[in-house]
Amino acid sequence: MKANFSKFTYALLALLLFGALSFSAVAANSIKQTTAESIQVSYHRTTIDGVEIFYRAAGPQDAPAIVLLHGFPTSSQMYRELIPRLADKYRVIAPDFPGFGQSAAPSPEQYKYSFEGAANLVDKLLVSLKVDRYALYLMDYGAPVGFQLAVKHPERVSALLVQNGNAYLEGIGAFWDPIKKFWNDDSPANREVQKNSLLTIEATRWQYYEGVKDPTLVSPDAYTLDQAYLDRPGNADIQLAWFYDYQNNLPKYPQWQAYFRKHQPPTLVMWGKNDQIFLVQGAEPYRRDNPKAEIHILDTGHFALETHGPQIARLIKEFLARH
Repeated sequence: MKANFSKFTYALLALLLFGALSFSAVAANSIKQTTAESIQVSYHRTTIDGVEIFYRAAGPQDAPAIVLLHGFPTSSQMYRELIPRLADKYRVIAPDFPGFGQSAAPSPEQYKYSFEGAANLVDKLLVSLKVDRYALYLMDYGAPVGFQLAVKHPERVSALLVQNGNAYLEGIGAFWDPIKKFWNDDSPANREVQKNSLLTIEATRWQYYEGVKDPTLVSPDAYTLDQAYLDRPGNADIQLAWFYDYQNNLPKYPQWQAYFRKHQPPTLVMWGKNDQIFLVQGAEPYRRDNPKAEIHILDTGHFALETHGPQIARLIKEFLARH
């Protein structure tokens, strides 16, 4: 009787313990899920050096920060899905550069558009938000903006998250040949070539679809919105000012590479291998200057987030968890 009672007692205790553990697991999962589902993106405007800057933000104010810097011809809208995927663990900030998205778009006669100027604006934005340590997500135009920021404040950069963001001549291919002609001759004829080849809806759609294996993953809302911003009166001249200034980034490549070698920032490179704007050959050299750089080549095009958003978010979280 005593032995049977003992076995019954042990069995009952085991059952209660199993139930408690199961309840705890379900409760923990429920809390985690609720946290992810409760993420709300907020939208802000602030004026820096007389220029109104728009930015998106999400995540806990005291969490490690990630700054998302967009490319051409888009804006912070390209991060519309990545922001909530990261904001359960990170404070995420995504500004629009002047002339893009919801930020101010003064004429080139009123404001000097440059990547150096954009880096200074982002720097002052982060100071105003009291963000003094951050990982940088760098895509397309965001790369020269972010690298200049990193060179200026290496102590503030916790990691580089590079997605089709170029810092090596190996990444510059034939796509840039007509733009180089524009750099050498800012004539009305060459300006018209740039407008007709890079600022049309056909060109914008091409950037989103070229090299994409499954076009159903590309949101038509994204490139339609981008084009609506490009088509605003006076915006073509603004974009030409950006194109023209890009030539000043190439001589800075050695400076950025020296930064990689000296500071060895944790670097995650994610590259759409079918990108014709910044060739996949621009990915591997990051490891030449920073041997610990982690490189992932994705079977997609320029806007890799459109087709590989969940995978990129997972790579970022896993990478930052190790660094």
